[in-house]
Amino acid sequence: MAEKLTNEQIIDTLKQMSALELSNLVKEVEKEFGVTAAAPVAAAAAPAEEDEGAKKGPSEVTLFLKGLGTAGKVAVIKAVQTVTGLGLMDAKKLVDALPCAIKEKISPVEAEAHAKTIKDTGAEVEIK
Repeated sequence: MAEKLTNEQIIDTLKQMSALELSNLVKEVEKEFGVTAAAPVAAAAAPAEEDEGAKKGPSEVTLFLKGLGTAGKVAVIKAVQTVTGLGLMDAKKLVDALPCAIKEKISPVEAEAHAKTIKDTGAEVEIK
């Protein structure tokens, strides 16, 4: 039987992972265990948060790829593939159709995370 990892060992391993690797790990854990990583919201606090959300901005946004910038096309295609979950050819078609919507109707927080992943390649992205 394999030796069980301690919490400290798991945390040390997570600290060594990139943001992209952590994102993929979260997706795999959600899929494997049928759970989501979203924090639960208390029912009593929901109306107050909805009012604040209306003041802060939209609850759903779209992530657009505006241009390759200083990025190499291959790096951008791989980043788009990772963010969208598309196959390599479909991701290439998206990148070839600049400017284009990469992900639609996503939370602003998710959009920021995906935008960072794509911006790290040097590409230009916009959240609307």
